Amino acid sequence: MAVVLGVSAFYHDSAAAIVADGRIVAAAQEERFSRVRHDASFPTNAIAYCLQAAGVSAEQLDLATYYEKPLLKFGRILEMHLATAPRGLPSFIDSMSQWLTGKFRMDRLLRSGPLEGYRKKFLYPEHHESHAASAFFPSPFEEAAILTIDGVGEWATATCGTGKGNRIEVFQEQRYPHSLGLLYSTFTTFCGFKVNSGEYKLMGLAPYGSPVYADAIRERLIDLKEDGSFRLDLSYFDYWHGRRMPSRKFEELFGGPPHVPETPLTQRECDLAASIQVVTEEIVLKMAGHLHRRTGLRSACLAGGVALNCVANGRLLREGPFENVWFQPASGDAGGALGAALFVSHQLLGEERRVREDDSQSGSLLGPEFDDAAIESILKANGAVYERIESETELCRTVAKLLASANVVGWFQGRMEFGPRALGSRSILGDARSAKMQEVMNLKIKFRESFRPFAPVVLEEHAADYWDCRPGDVGPYMMTVMPLREERRMATRSNGLGCVNEVRSDIPAVTHVDYSARIQTVDAKRHGRFHRLLAAFYEQTGCPVLINTSFNVRGEPIVHTPQEAWNCFAATNIDALVIGSFIVLRSRQTAVRQSISPDEVNRLHSD
Repeated sequence: MAVVLGVSAFYHDSAAAIVADGRIVAAAQEERFSRVRHDASFPTNAIAYCLQAAGVSAEQLDLATYYEKPLLKFGRILEMHLATAPRGLPSFIDSMSQWLTGKFRMDRLLRSGPLEGYRKKFLYPEHHESHAASAFFPSPFEEAAILTIDGVGEWATATCGTGKGNRIEVFQEQRYPHSLGLLYSTFTTFCGFKVNSGEYKLMGLAPYGSPVYADAIRERLIDLKEDGSFRLDLSYFDYWHGRRMPSRKFEELFGGPPHVPETPLTQRECDLAASIQVVTEEIVLKMAGHLHRRTGLRSACLAGGVALNCVANGRLLREGPFENVWFQPASGDAGGALGAALFVSHQLLGEERRVREDDSQSGSLLGPEFDDAAIESILKANGAVYERIESETELCRTVAKLLASANVVGWFQGRMEFGPRALGSRSILGDARSAKMQEVMNLKIKFRESFRPFAPVVLEEHAADYWDCRPGDVGPYMMTVMPLREERRMATRSNGLGCVNEVRSDIPAVTHVDYSARIQTVDAKRHGRFHRLLAAFYEQTGCPVLINTSFNVRGEPIVHTPQEAWNCFAATNIDALVIGSFIVLRSRQTAVRQSISPDEVNRLHSD
């Protein structure tokens, strides 16, 4: 039995993952330990956790692997800067500073901290090989086509390939600087959001606009071929040689300078979001069509940052050529750590791949967990007033009653999720039937933009009762957006941002302005207590749907420990904290404020 550790670091969401005998044992992002959102530093804490979870020391590892080839990436950066000199000198200086202080010392870093005792060699698959491995090896398919799309790895920005058994092959790539991920990120920053974290906000903003700029994008920015390959007109972009992403020419084309972050959005930003979203979907569909024609396969797997675009994913499922599609739930760079470990385990060491009908990623519940003894000690230390309910049936019934009474519940159970989504272990839950719940949770709990929709979680067998989807179209990872069934829709009168809080269905808190939702299904096999809670809510209310959003506030990572769950509960207006077997009601606490204003929390975070 071979034990393989995978590591990703230094670009976005550093992470570690460990695979033993071809099986995924553990995976976690460094941000959850360091509490630095999207932490890109070397994942010392995540590595230590993975070793502990597998019960091995660094010396006992068979191999360790880093998710890309640093020298090949450096070669691309150097070549691009030389090609654009002297224009790109400031950006080159920034890059060299990062490489000289860390990335050139990769082998030494990989042998430090928790890996100090590791004496074997390190392996370096290519960036998109790691993405491809993360897409295929955990999937429920014996054979499948593979599509990876992101900003950039070493040189590749998108790849096509196939997987069969315990092997993958990448046979075609799109190369930098022509990148769908960077095209989308350029619009992200132009609309006032942060690159590498604000793309999902842009996606959520798109339904409030009209794609009035889509033709300008197609005609001026991109030359798209029928096979999904394309070339960008680089005169509209600065990212390939400078510190900015859009050029002055880009600004002139789209009506002036970028939107100032944290200022009120205008219709221009809504329309820009709608336009780039439509074009992105078109490109993904063309890429998938080409991949299907080239391979003739019925199933496909996707990974890379663009595979987190759940709207494009939903459209691919509904309109694309593949009968079945599986999306890696940690599709970004964090998932590269998992992919690198799986690539080495299966492709290089020949470990058997055991295909499971429900995939082999265990609901992506791969992080640390805490028992009731550890939880109770934290509650006592914080002066919490709590009730312990030993019966799981009674616990779930009690929490379901709280939710049905319009209470917002912080839910902390079992192993922490791996990837950007809260999937029922570190979640904030609410009643999807409430017309006011979206506004309440956005402004009083999450302290974030009011336009952003919340995702529903639904009992698996009832998904098709609410959304226009086939049984296999949605799953446990919140990776696809689907349209609400026509009979559940209610007409609305207004357009744009003015219709944020209008009631559009009988589950208004999770129905977006375009009658869509990013769905997560829950089943008994994967989700245990979370499934029993939803079943109890359904029994009491006749509704199998809840709001499920991540257990954090704006600007912070999802909570990891019981102490962090308490801190978030204490610093927000969450009504109840359900942590392990314990229920903590806000109304009974003397150690926390009974009501906290968004302004107070914003000041706290700015300080």
